[in-house]
Amino acid sequence: MRDIAIIGIGMTKFGELWEKSLRDIAVEAALNCLSDAGTDRIDSITIGCMSGGLFNGQEHLSSLIPDYMGRLGTPAVRVESACASGGMAVRSAFMEVASGMSDYVLALGVEKMNDVDGNQATHALATAADGDYEAFHGINFPGLYALMAKAHMEKYGTTRDQLAEVAVKNHRNGALNPHSQFPMEITKDTVLKSAMVADPLRLFDCSPVTDGAAAVLITTVDEAKKLGKQPLVVISGIGVATDTIQLCQRRDILKLDAIELAGQRALKMAGKTIRDINFAEVHDCFTIAELMVIEALGIVEPGQSGPATVSGLTSLTGKFPINPSGGLKSKGHPVGATGVAQVCEAVLQLRGKAGKRQIKNAKTALTQNMGGSGGSCVIHILEAK
Repeated sequence: MRDIAIIGIGMTKFGELWEKSLRDIAVEAALNCLSDAGTDRIDSITIGCMSGGLFNGQEHLSSLIPDYMGRLGTPAVRVESACASGGMAVRSAFMEVASGMSDYVLALGVEKMNDVDGNQATHALATAADGDYEAFHGINFPGLYALMAKAHMEKYGTTRDQLAEVAVKNHRNGALNPHSQFPMEITKDTVLKSAMVADPLRLFDCSPVTDGAAAVLITTVDEAKKLGKQPLVVISGIGVATDTIQLCQRRDILKLDAIELAGQRALKMAGKTIRDINFAEVHDCFTIAELMVIEALGIVEPGQSGPATVSGLTSLTGKFPINPSGGLKSKGHPVGATGVAQVCEAVLQLRGKAGKRQIKNAKTALTQNMGGSGGSCVIHILEAK
């Protein structure tokens, strides 16, 4: 298997992009990526998108996007794993280059969610849950994560204030990110006084509905060196795992087994432990999700994520920064693009080019992208060489 580097990153602004179409933002992110890479060579394209059909009435992105990129004839394939579609697209691109099938593969993530109203968006997102045994009975993702939050509070004593601190931290980081949908700082009171969505989760515990796209260009380390890329950012580990799609069938709804297993696989492939990682971008679709993910990854012990967040462990200047980009909570969550955008942030940090949100001496990063309530997960380990 060949060693793999990321030589280009590109994103659109995340938010409500009323003046642009799905194809517009996909092409914009791809062109930004090629400009950053300094080459326009693309042998193949992998596209992460959860549901262009339900959000935009548009399937067949493997034809649409090469067409509007001016790349007719280029092999392309769409990858879908709910909100983990983008991360899975990066993994697919990695495998294609590592195997020797292609030398330059563009991994693109895209979702345009605001072309439908709130009810339609809720319906589209609910298709990532178990249609027969969850969505049909009226429980959606805020409801599922609220169940996890309630159980976490009951078992570990996690408090409403601790959940709010996750949102406050991520908005503080997101205020420093020009791509953020909501680049403003908030207070704990903002979270605690926001509208109730699903008890105990309030509006500011939830990631927003977002339009956006992101892209990375992947090639071999040897090709990257020929292009003079410095510092060289490599993907040294990847882990993927799955769990039951139904929350009620898990052995313990406070254990994100797919995240734990994917993390172990990625770290083993990279030859590292979690203590070797300098920072992480994780899937904070709800504030409780960030807490449970950092426990599943072994960053903190079970039940300690709330106190650790309040102590500043996961802040930009803490011992283990989490979501320097602002995360899904502040940067936004265009579901098919999120996993690729996480990798973009990791590369930017490892290059030392993240501006005011730059983490000091960042050399090794982890990105964690999951589908649904944790039914699928993909994790990447990236290093600056």
